[in-house]
Amino acid sequence: MKAYIFPGQGAQFTGMGLDLFENSSLAQELFNKANQILGFSITDIMFEGTPEELKETKVTQPAIFLHSVILSKVLGDDFKPEMVAGHSLGELSALVANGVLTFEDGLKLVSKRALAMQKACEAQESTMAAVLGLDDKVVEDACAEIDGVVVAANYNCPGQLVISGEVEAINKACDLLTEKGARRALVLPVGGAFHSPLMEPAREELAAAIEGTTFSEPTCPVYQNVVAKAVTNPDEIKENLIAQLTAPVRWTQCIQQMVADGGTEFTEVGPGKVLQGLMRKIDRSVTASGASFEA
Repeated sequence: MKAYIFPGQGAQFTGMGLDLFENSSLAQELFNKANQILGFSITDIMFEGTPEELKETKVTQPAIFLHSVILSKVLGDDFKPEMVAGHSLGELSALVANGVLTFEDGLKLVSKRALAMQKACEAQESTMAAVLGLDDKVVEDACAEIDGVVVAANYNCPGQLVISGEVEAINKACDLLTEKGARRALVLPVGGAFHSPLMEPAREELAAAIEGTTFSEPTCPVYQNVVAKAVTNPDEIKENLIAQLTAPVRWTQCIQQMVADGGTEFTEVGPGKVLQGLMRKIDRSVTASGASFEA
């Protein structure tokens, strides 16, 4: 079965989407529409902005979403997903790709999500850290020992788990995990504690926007981060998307379930190759490649 996977924050780069804009009238039309919806020229930042400008959450999330979704649309008849999944933000790209959300509604929700998350980050100093070389259970148990907020946030692949929480708690957890044999426990350059209880204000804000948006029947199942299994009911999809902001991204489990359900050919749609790299660490028995657009 053909599976399409969509990247999240961190995959951005200067010049992203420019090849699509220059070679596809459909891409031009969608990028111009996006500038109108957002109220600023995101294409200028995507095509020519500095890494610092691109790193702002309110820019990064719509930029990655636009690159992914527009690429899926210009692929035309070549794009025939039988299952989809997206890493964190990428879940919204996946929901446009499988017909649950319109392009316009998807972009509005991404923008709302980004602004709400940025606000939550500014309200409380917090961060994330990547832990390499330990079993998930060891990391989870270590987090439970620490005073303060620190939780498992991104199950990226076996031996790579990102934790999220208050700065002091994260630093203590990194020290403890190093003692427990982590190959690395490295604080990440991110704006805040995504996928942790500290995102509760953003979750509430996004919930209101999601509840007011039409979610249609999908053309194929979406494997959602929160439950790591196939979902097709629009109401369930909404619930899981709302829960995602404060719950962990179970990416390893999502991919394992997709493979168990018959996924054999995985294609990453969007900027970068992060998910292809993770695929090789999760399951080498299936193929993973990047979607390419030829003018």
